[in-house]
Amino acid sequence: MTDPLIPAVLAFRDNGTPFSPFYDDIYHSAVGGLEQANYVFLRGNALPERWQGRRIFTVLETGFGMGINFLMTWAAWRADPSRCERLHFVSTEKHPFTLADLRQAYAVSIADPSASAIAALAETLANEWPMLVPGTHRLEFDNGRVVLTLVFGDALQSLPALRLRADAFYLDGFAPAKNPELWTPAIFKSLARLAGEGATFATYSSAGDIKRALTQCGFEYRKVEGFGWKRAMLVGHFAPRWRVRRHEPPAPLGPLAPDERHAVVIGAGLAGCAVIERLSARGWRVTSLERHASVAQDASGNPAGVFHPMISRDDSVASRVTRAGFLYALKRWAALERLGHAPLRGAPGLLQIADNDEEARAMSEAIAALRYPPEFVTPVSADDSQKLAGMPLARGGWLFPHGGWIDPASLCAAQCAAAGDLLERRFGVEAARIERSGDQWTVFDTAGAALARAPVVIVASAHDAARMAGLQHAPIRSIRGQLTVLPPGSVPSLSLPVIGEGYAIPLPDGVTLTGATYELDDTDTSLRADGHLENIERVAQMVPAFARVAARTDPAGRDPAAYAGRVAFRCVTSDRMPMIGNLADEILAARDAQRLAGAWPLDLPRSEGLYSAFAYGSRGLVWAALGAELIASQIEGEPWPLERDLAADIDPARFLLKALRRGSVVG
Repeated sequence: MTDPLIPAVLAFRDNGTPFSPFYDDIYHSAVGGLEQANYVFLRGNALPERWQGRRIFTVLETGFGMGINFLMTWAAWRADPSRCERLHFVSTEKHPFTLADLRQAYAVSIADPSASAIAALAETLANEWPMLVPGTHRLEFDNGRVVLTLVFGDALQSLPALRLRADAFYLDGFAPAKNPELWTPAIFKSLARLAGEGATFATYSSAGDIKRALTQCGFEYRKVEGFGWKRAMLVGHFAPRWRVRRHEPPAPLGPLAPDERHAVVIGAGLAGCAVIERLSARGWRVTSLERHASVAQDASGNPAGVFHPMISRDDSVASRVTRAGFLYALKRWAALERLGHAPLRGAPGLLQIADNDEEARAMSEAIAALRYPPEFVTPVSADDSQKLAGMPLARGGWLFPHGGWIDPASLCAAQCAAAGDLLERRFGVEAARIERSGDQWTVFDTAGAALARAPVVIVASAHDAARMAGLQHAPIRSIRGQLTVLPPGSVPSLSLPVIGEGYAIPLPDGVTLTGATYELDDTDTSLRADGHLENIERVAQMVPAFARVAARTDPAGRDPAAYAGRVAFRCVTSDRMPMIGNLADEILAARDAQRLAGAWPLDLPRSEGLYSAFAYGSRGLVWAALGAELIASQIEGEPWPLERDLAADIDPARFLLKALRRGSVVG
């Protein structure tokens, strides 16, 4: 009998690639497919019994497909009164469905009335389905208690890039004869690196190559009765007889009793407030220490900021981190809005103008080569740019349909509001240093008095963070940025934010915000007339209508020197990447400098319970939420929300690592 799903899926695929799962692993009927998922993967991994009473349970799947295994696992978790507190489901997928394909597949495959509960979950998943861009996508359901981490990419590259501790493996890779690249020894070595103690696995294949690879990598297996037309399947667990990995998978900080789940966050700007929200969402009590009288008073206090991905021809590290941060931030902001804590932001849409025609052409080629979907970014001509902006522009560029502007202070306030009673706010206190005593950290003020004590401290205080944490290997600098506020009537109002060498943001009531200057190690806090003029001139190169103001011919007769504005100071590192994650113990590293000369990030000794989130430069809006989720995941021993190599590129210990490799660290 022909599976009715096959022609439907093939008809809706848009990349010309046959979707092999439905040839090689046919669900002979809708209900039969659901029953197979339950029999092979849940029962094969002794679920739901094994997650009962656990705080966190993590499932790793090697092929997401249309997500039937995830939906069945989610449904089983919901139905179990003894379920774990937090279920993580991590899955890789080389050829993800488009949203239209996914909905069509569900319409065909989950049409049976007996599958109504699964159909409802499928609709929820479809509503959260991410844009089809490479990398890691984090989706949260049931108030964050069910977390789906999708990695779009080839499993051969994706699995080694994961950082997690798996409790159960769903080896859903279809027939080894049809997909030999998915069943190489390298795949099973990656699984062994990620397996937690006693991790189980199940697969409906019983091929000899698979059994040999499992045994070689420390897994024990047994053959059991298969499901339907599959006569046998394999189940087993991780039980290595020898050391099979250099580093253990991540584990939660602790052990901590529920009443000890307390963290201190120093700094209440974009970085700190995002951490507050992510920790409180996991049930942590948080004490916020802020030297100002309210949140978002330094660089996070600008009246508005733009957010958008970063496009590069080589898909650089900065582009990949920014892409992941942008997509995750959109999810978190939408969640805040659903909770009734909506930050103030403009309508979706942001236009980036090319510096010249050559850049416009090169970026269009890069967007096509990277196969970005139009809902992520799309090239636009000069004529189309003019239509989007509502006025003539100098050149074309590219449109970010989900980019835009947001009020950073309102975002910080929303994140703190979402923390509710779990947040203790303390304003007007000046944290000066941090000291470890036993299993606790104490934060002291400038007079030497203890401000707060907790097993976890996150330093998110920008320029003061490195000094406060005692870091010797943190090359940071200050960049002065002056904004200019153009009053109503001074320039025509744009229809959407326009960025390039500078930016212009149309705010409510006819106000336009432009900026910002970029002045290295300049500590002057006063507004400067030449700074205003510089901002306006840069925008005028993109938007000719601003030229009159740049020429000091404001229609109202105002001199640009009289415009309002704001000065703030960005904190940046020498490589322009943020400092996010668990801090290294620099003293221990120095004592062992010779051995660590060839070290990798996981080799370094770490300061248990001490983390940082700072040096966000101009990208705090797109980095803060992802950085906070990474820190919370490290604290809890959860799967990381981005690839391991990217985490290394923003690791606050990376400069220490470079110094160790140069031999310039003296014990």
